[in-house]
Amino acid sequence: QVQLVESGGGLVQAGGSLRLSCAASGGTFSSYVMGWFRQAPGKEREFVGAITKRLGIAVTYYGDSVKDRFIVSRDNTWNTVYLQMNSVKPEDTAVYYCAAKSNIYDNRSPSEYNFWGQGTQVTVSS
Repeated sequence: QVQLVESGGGLVQAGGSLRLSCAASGGTFSSYVMGWFRQAPGKEREFVGAITKRLGIAVTYYGDSVKDRFIVSRDNTWNTVYLQMNSVKPEDTAVYYCAAKSNIYDNRSPSEYNFWGQGTQVTVSS
């Protein structure tokens, strides 16, 4: 069983930056695909980004709405995955969730992920 704990959320002005962290415990962190999702009130959970490791190289994937602004990275030494949010916009306001899965299928689908954190609120003011 994997436990995930997000941190780093808060209030940020539009155009600013914020870094979210997700600490994992209870599993073999390096073997998991790690994903970030977000959910705004009244909306479906949205894929933000994911990071895997194929042939020893970390491969990243991004949602269209955050591509070129957000960066996902991982530190297997500290069992932590990060989401660097740059040039944030009011529409980035949401609860951000960290998730983990062991399979290699459809990194963008929340239904493929086995483990979830409790979420951290990010609010972007205009």
